[in-house]
Amino acid sequence: MSTAIDILLAGLIGRGIARSRTPEMHMAEAAAQGMRSVYRIIDVDLLPADDQNMKTIVHAAEMTGFNGLNVTYPFKMGVIDLLDELSPNAAAVGSVNTIVFRDGRRIGHNTDLWGFAESLRQNMPDAPLETVLLLGAGGAGVAVAHALADCGTRHLKIFDLDPDRAEQLAAQVQANRPGLRVAPVATVAEAAGLDLSGIVNASPVGMAKTPGTPFPFEFLRPGMWVADIVYFPLETELLAAARQLGCRVLPGSGMAVFQAVRAFELFTGRRADPVRMKAAFDAFDEIPRATADAWVNLPS
Repeated sequence: MSTAIDILLAGLIGRGIARSRTPEMHMAEAAAQGMRSVYRIIDVDLLPADDQNMKTIVHAAEMTGFNGLNVTYPFKMGVIDLLDELSPNAAAVGSVNTIVFRDGRRIGHNTDLWGFAESLRQNMPDAPLETVLLLGAGGAGVAVAHALADCGTRHLKIFDLDPDRAEQLAAQVQANRPGLRVAPVATVAEAAGLDLSGIVNASPVGMAKTPGTPFPFEFLRPGMWVADIVYFPLETELLAAARQLGCRVLPGSGMAVFQAVRAFELFTGRRADPVRMKAAFDAFDEIPRATADAWVNLPS
């Protein structure tokens, strides 16, 4: 744990994230620990076209004195080129969702891996893990794939609209977690024909910005469990259909809270209380906020 700080200044970069609950979790935890805090949403979709540049945004945050940034869809992989150093887990999975500015260096971390694993362990500890289908091989998918391996999944199937990306992730996870049997699947229908224990959606499909379902409802079966990392909306179309059918479901709230717990600790050097952060998450009223105004006058 690094030296503790007394003021938190941080932000979240992504697209279509105006309803993110991350700021409330961080600021509520900071207040509970007697800290002052400002946490800004940086929704790239709401910025002027000339300002939609990750290099410029990260530089501006660093020059403004931010302690760090959280990073979400679709920047978790691309942001790596802007960093000076990666933590071991970020380097292993090739995805960053937390940047810490310290001593003139930009250090990338991945708290998604632990966040999803802890959510699964805490909220569905007896979930069968014989054969699991992962939907999405992007920045979140790489972390979830490793988390599923760490939780005891025996056979992992990966589907992505980009077959090459699914193959690359399968090879990466197999190399990092040699005890796991992992393989890409060409179609969702192919995966649905297997005896699936569970399904995890780590794609952006289901977000308010990209509604829909990545897994056709007709392929759902009551005996499987279904998890989604999307949490705005909290009840995605996939989870609603699975719940109605009688499947056990795991919403994205658990991963959102636990990844924030670890990120808060990285930003501040202080232990975070998961119960308090979950209460802040649950209390959020989901009213979209204006976000771009906070970035108009940042230094270039």
